[in-house]
Order: sequence, then structure tokens, then C-alpha cells
Amino acid sequence: MTPIERSRVAKGLLFISPWILGFLAFALYPLLVTAYLSFTDYSVLAPPVFIGTENYRELFTDLDFRKAIFNTAFFAALSVPLTAVMACLLAVLLNFQARGRSFFRTAFFLPSLVPMVCLGVIWRWLLNGEVGLINQFLLPFAEGINLLLGTQLDTPAWLEDPGFTKIGLAITSVWGLGHAMVIFLAGLQEAPVELYEAAELDGAGFWAKLKSVTLPMLSPYILFNLIMGLIASFQVFAVPFVMMDGANEPPGGPGGSMLFAATYIYLSAFADWKMGYACAMALIFFLLVVALTITLMKLSERRVHYAAKS
Repeated sequence: MTPIERSRVAKGLLFISPWILGFLAFALYPLLVTAYLSFTDYSVLAPPVFIGTENYRELFTDLDFRKAIFNTAFFAALSVPLTAVMACLLAVLLNFQARGRSFFRTAFFLPSLVPMVCLGVIWRWLLNGEVGLINQFLLPFAEGINLLLGTQLDTPAWLEDPGFTKIGLAITSVWGLGHAMVIFLAGLQEAPVELYEAAELDGAGFWAKLKSVTLPMLSPYILFNLIMGLIASFQVFAVPFVMMDGANEPPGGPGGSMLFAATYIYLSAFADWKMGYACAMALIFFLLVVALTITLMKLSERRVHYAAKS
């Protein structure tokens, strides 16, 4: 490199040095320490003792670990597509030139700023099987179906029935779709107006334009929101932890249906004081998220359309 190029590189490294130091101190170093501790018997109160792959062998026979993987994957399969679809539809509706648009944009975004603990308390009340507002809304429909079909259907016990707990939590996750909605709105602002005008000249209606113009133009934003939602779903902790009264309930609430990856890692590390075991679990979930993210990106290569490559 010439002296001028070396000077530019040095200045660039100087400007990004705070990020580099933060990455080394708060991301790379914890990851390396976690990888090392996963091969040890470590209780925090005593020095770690190297035990090789014993923690990993125990994990593969741990039924609670399998349950945590299943619950997390099931929740991700429910919440990620549901949140992405709802956020995309809201963004499309809020992109229309209509009176009060700014108010509705703010109203739909504000719930995503609610702290997770407060969110857990609010939805624990909303999903209450006896007095919750969700069941109060569904009650007339259940009574009408029973009268029509002669059945004995009842409103769901969202937090007591293992068959409904993860569905209730997926509904709760839609509450925080504000960030994804804003990203979709940004993508809609970038969509060329000429494409919509050409579609209208061809006689395309709203749904035809949505399918042939809007969704292809939003495909990079859809992929981004799906990846971020996938990562967030494997980190879900505060809301189910608050709903299930933390560690006071049996692990994961009724039937272990709310035992998620982050919850089991926390209970293993800070309730059972098995820090090495928790580190092994965290590393496996980290590698699982990386593998799923790479798979999602590979599967979307032919379905994501970037404007620069069009």
C-alpha cells in the first residue's frame, strides 16, 4: 500500500477501535470462556475442574434438555412467521396516505418498548383462564359454537394447559412486532413508484400488486426479520419466566411446556450451580442458531431479490 492508503487504513481502524474493543471484551472473550468452561465441572464457588466431554455426554441423555430444544423450536416455528406476517401486513396498511397515519404508526410501535418483565405481568393477566380479557373476548364465540353444534367447548386455560402455553406465548410475541414493522415500512419507502404505476397500467389490483411488486421488493427485509426473529426466539426468557413465577414453579411450568433454552440454562447455572453444564448447553444452542441462520440464508438465495442485482 502507498503511504496515503496506509494512513487511511490506520484512520479507519482508529475510528472502529471502540467497536473492536467491545467485540473482543463482550463477545469473543465470553464465547471462548464459555467453550472452555463447557469442558469443566464448575460451580462458581470453587475453581473449575476439567472433566472432558462429560457435560456433553450428560446433555444427550437429559430429558429436560430435549424438552427445552423441542419447546424452543416449536415456539420459534409459531412466533417467527406469525410476527413477520403481522408486521408486514401492518406496514403495508400504515404505508397508505391516510389521516392519522402518524398516530397509528406510533400506537403500533410503542408496545415494543415495554420492558419484558412488565410485558410478562400484563400478559399473565390477559391470558388468565378465568378472568383474562382474552378468554372474556372468546367466551361468546365458544357459547355460540356449543349452541350450534351441541358441544361442550370451553375457553382455553392458556397458562395451565400444556397444549396452549406455547400458543399463548406466541400470541404474546406479536405484541412486540413494532421493530419489524418499522423495518418493513423502511423497505416500502424504498420501493420504486414506477413499478406500481406500471402494474396499475396493466390492470393489477391491490392483491396483485402486493404479490408481484410489494413482496418481491420486501424480500430482503423479510429475510432480515426472519433471522432476527429466529435469534430472538432462542433467547426468550423474561416473559415465560415471569408468567411461570420464575423458579418457584416446576421447571418450565405445567408439564414442562414452558421450559425454554434460556430458562434451562439459567436454572442449571444459578439454581443448580452447574455452570459448566450450563456453558455446554449454551454453546450447543449457539451453534444450533448459527446453523439455522446459515440454512435460512442458503434456502432464501433464489427467493430474495436485491434492487442492486435486479
